[in-house]
Amino acid sequence: MKILVVCQYYYPEPFRISDICESLVQMGHDVTVLTGLPNYPEGKVLDGYRYGKKRNEVLNGVKVIRSFEIGRGSNKVKLFLNYLSFAVSGSFKALFLKGDYDVILVNQLSPVMMGIPAIVYKKKHKKKILLYCLDLWPESLAAGGIKENSFIYKIFKNISKWIYSSADSIAVTSGMFKDYFKNVLNVNKSGIYHIPQYAEEIFTESISVVDDGKYNFVFAGNIGDMQSVDTLVKAANELREHSNIKFHIVGDGSRLEECKDLAKKLKLNNIVFYGRRPLSEMPYFYGLADAMLVTLKNNKFISYTLPGKVQSYMAAGKPIIGAINGETNRLIKEAECGLCCSAEDYVELAEKILQFCNSNEKEAMAQNSNEFYSKNFSKQRFMSLLEEALTKLEG
Repeated sequence: MKILVVCQYYYPEPFRISDICESLVQMGHDVTVLTGLPNYPEGKVLDGYRYGKKRNEVLNGVKVIRSFEIGRGSNKVKLFLNYLSFAVSGSFKALFLKGDYDVILVNQLSPVMMGIPAIVYKKKHKKKILLYCLDLWPESLAAGGIKENSFIYKIFKNISKWIYSSADSIAVTSGMFKDYFKNVLNVNKSGIYHIPQYAEEIFTESISVVDDGKYNFVFAGNIGDMQSVDTLVKAANELREHSNIKFHIVGDGSRLEECKDLAKKLKLNNIVFYGRRPLSEMPYFYGLADAMLVTLKNNKFISYTLPGKVQSYMAAGKPIIGAINGETNRLIKEAECGLCCSAEDYVELAEKILQFCNSNEKEAMAQNSNEFYSKNFSKQRFMSLLEEALTKLEG
């Protein structure tokens, strides 16, 4: 198949879509990606991509077309301009693309408007769209502080409904997303597939780290408003007297400095912030961890999300300690791969961490984690399901 992929983010930005596209090429498909200029999570467009540079390139067999985009910056105004700039410039680029693609794949994170260029291409060339939904809209706005009765929320609810309805099929990362489409947005499609994410192979690599006599707990991923990483900082404060427990926060995002300031204000010496690290270093941090940490905000619909880091944690065969509701809470309990409490409850999270330290089930949790991943989230299974869904829309 000749596949047009539309996603605002692509390599060198740290998203799984790059690996997906390269895997589709390895499977024999011709893949072109319409994307923006790399600026996530730093907020500024990377130097090598400014002033018209690298607008067209081939990366590991994937043809990449980049449209103009304003860096996401560090405030909501700049972020809105970032969202809008790709939707507009990407749509303009889509108008001039050739009509010989067989099918369109939208890898939809935030914002949902990144799907608009795909709709423009669909309308002009009568092609079909598979939208892979990783972030629910407009609920991502609500979780970010936009009130549901506000004018802005209502506008984006209508935009979101239009974009989701314009897709010919929808794939979701969490089974609970189906309920949201049906009951909240009234998007009742027969072709809604559950295709959970996988983890890159690097997360299965095992690196032995010298035992420092401590229980090490690692969070790895984006540190934004949705992730509620301040819950981890507050839990670390609850455990400050336990000198054998240490927290490691690996990642970057809009709330990193706020979390670092909170840790400094609380005078914590049991938590380390590493910032964004290259993917190649992740096996070290995973090897360091006795258990991995996952948190999300206390929001009903955001709790429908299954963060991609969960699959990475499981692929590495690590127990998971979570302060999270909904799908992830259910999964951790079903897999018997860790311990979980309610979202944002840092006191109970601290208790769960202590419970883990004193548990005799650590090795069993680790084994359950890896086995559950192999059965439900393998890359081979993901690519097979994705290819099948795209083939159904071909032509």
